Amino acid sequence: MEKKLRTIPRPLVRTNQWFIVLSVLITWIFDQPLILAIPLTAGLMGLVFGVNPIMRVASLFLRKPSTAYIPEEWDQQQFNQVIAVSCLTIGFISFLVGWSIVAYIFTAMVALAALIAILGFCVGCFIRFQYQQFMNNRSLNH
Repeated sequence: MEKKLRTIPRPLVRTNQWFIVLSVLITWIFDQPLILAIPLTAGLMGLVFGVNPIMRVASLFLRKPSTAYIPEEWDQQQFNQVIAVSCLTIGFISFLVGWSIVAYIFTAMVALAALIAILGFCVGCFIRFQYQQFMNNRSLNH
């Protein structure tokens, strides 16, 4: 029996990436770390409940059936979301406790990774691929 690959339409993934980039920039411009709580909460909801409200709202604006768009692999996007939520959490908490340098580093990392993904190279995909290769080689050697 073949397992069906779960996917997400690319426009929804791009919307989430743009939302992260813009949220970080707005946080920096207005010095309002609470803005980070929005993409952080959406990302957590996506990981815990499997529904990202940013993508859910964006799906209302899709003009074609979701299957008509380039698919992004669900598992890969979940992996990427773990990285994004981790960086946003560290950045958000760092802003709240006054560790500005750490906050800017982690929010810059997540914004830059999202922007690079928008431009066509997925840093999270590269990390996951390298990890899978490592685990595969490790299991072959044991």
